[in-house]
Order: sequence, then C-alpha cells, then structure tokens
Amino acid sequence: MLRYHSGETIAQIARAVGMTRKSVGKWVGKALAVGSLAALKDAYHRPREPAITEDAKAWVVHVACSKPKDLGYAAEVWTRNALARHVREHAPQVGHGSLAHAAKATVHRILAEQPLHPEKVKYYLERRDPEFEAKMREVLLVYQEVALQNQKGGTISVVTVSVDEKPGLQAIANTVPDLPPVPGKHSGIGRDHEYKRLGTCSILAALDLHNGHVTARVEHQHRSREFIALLKDLDAYYPVESKIRLIMDNHSAHISKETRAFLATRPNRFQYVLTPKHGSWLNIVETLFGKMARTFLRHVRVQSWEELRARILKGVAEINAAPVVHRWKKFDALTS
Repeated sequence: MLRYHSGETIAQIARAVGMTRKSVGKWVGKALAVGSLAALKDAYHRPREPAITEDAKAWVVHVACSKPKDLGYAAEVWTRNALARHVREHAPQVGHGSLAHAAKATVHRILAEQPLHPEKVKYYLERRDPEFEAKMREVLLVYQEVALQNQKGGTISVVTVSVDEKPGLQAIANTVPDLPPVPGKHSGIGRDHEYKRLGTCSILAALDLHNGHVTARVEHQHRSREFIALLKDLDAYYPVESKIRLIMDNHSAHISKETRAFLATRPNRFQYVLTPKHGSWLNIVETLFGKMARTFLRHVRVQSWEELRARILKGVAEINAAPVVHRWKKFDALTS
C-alpha cells in the first residue's frame, strides 16, 4: 500500500514483494474501495457450512454434563479421551453422523466454546439446618455484644469464649535427622521422605474473646470426659462470680449425658451458644487453629507423642505471652 501511494505500478510492486500481479491488484483495489485500514484485515468468510451442526454440539455438551457411571462406565467424571470415545460410538445412533470420527481435540473444542466444565468438581456446603439464619444471627449478636464490651472496658460479668476441637493431628517422627541448608545442594532444610507415625492427638481450645487468652488441652481423643476436663479448666481460671458463655458447635461431647451431669453440678456457671450445623466457620476459634497451623505446627516433627503434646502446650503459652484479641468484623447478616 505504501509503494502504491508513492507511485509504483502494480507490476513493480509485485516484483518487489514477491507476489503475483493479481494478488497485488486485489489488495490495492480493496484499499481503494474501503480504505487502507480496512483493507489490511481479512474479511470474515466461511468457505463451506460446518460439518458438525449446533444440535450435534449440544448433544456432546449434554453427554459431558452427565456422569459416566450413569451410562454404564466406572468413572465418576469424564476424561476427554473417554468422552470422545463415547461420542464416536453413540453419535450415529442418535442422528449425529458428523461425530462418528470425532477426535479428542474435536470434543475439546466443542466444550471450550461454552462456560460449563463438567470434568471439574467444585465443593460447596449445603445448608441442612432449617434454623441456620436464626442461629447465625444469635452468634453474630454475641460477637457484637463482645465488641461493645471490649470498647467500653471495665468489669465483665459474662465472659465469652470460643470453643472447639482440632482432631486428628498426627505425631510424626523422622527416620533420619534433618539436614541444614547447604549452598549448592539445597537452599532449605533437607528432610528424608520416609517418616514414622506415632499416633494422633486432639487439641481442645477455648479462646477468650475479650483478651485473647487461650485455655487448651492436648488429648488422645475428644470425648465427653476430655471436654469436661476443659470445662473444669475454664471453671478454675475465671472468677467464681462470672458466667462463662461458650460459643461452640453441636458436637455430641458438648451435649452428652456425662457433660450435662457435670453442668448440673455448676448451675448458672456455663451458658451455651451453639453454631448452626455446617456453620463451623462462624466460630472465631477457627482463626486460632489457623494461626497454630501457620506457626508452631508447621512442618512439625517429634520423637514421641508426649513431645508433640509438650510443644503444642508450649506454643499455646507463647500465644498467651503476647495475646491477640480475635474479632468478628462483618455483621452484614444482622442488617439484612
């Protein structure tokens, strides 16, 4: 186009750029007709109608959105190869002969044109508690009350603690000692891939929402007797004139016959606020367990179960040496 503008002929341009006179003439003619900028782009054209119809594509998407097990296969979700094989075998029977030789790439292109991804599984949490909203509101109202108490200061007659268990924490021992970082070999700690299991433990923790103090126990299990032991620790720690309000889930150990029998011996001492079913994320103590996982529990290796217990309790003591008040910051559900 620049050469034509400078005055060169079609033949001169063709020789200079290595094209035929016909091709040069076509592009020059297009530029003169629609403008130089428009001529630089190929116009959309389809030499022939697509062999795979929209109905055939829709059928492929429909098959992809079904589960292979419902069609007689062992798999739960499709792979591209398995889906393509199924399409080739069954497409002619349902009137889509154009898919009789569909390859994996063909099926992939069909699925890539739409937003569904049936080969992926995304987990969600079904709300099975019919009173979920009411229970969530009760918990959030407690958090709001605690926030006002903390702002006001002074003596608190009702102490609010967030309680939960972190079960199944493994005590793992190395089979050989770790290696220190070595320049040129490994920049981090070297650890042999083999390890030895020494059992599991459960952390029972109560987080004070007023001052961040943690009352914790490390046990082999988290039955009623272990939970009652935590209640006794709380009973001994807080002044006798205070009421202890517990925010926790509806675990069987929290409401068992043994636990109720202990509560009867301490009337008006403990008050329960239960989170809704599948609403453990409403319990602020989960942030404490997250902090433990990121700090002293991260990559932990021990030589015995007792060492793991001692190190967990030491980590709790370090938290209590510099306590942090955990706050719930979003109260949108109270205004909706």
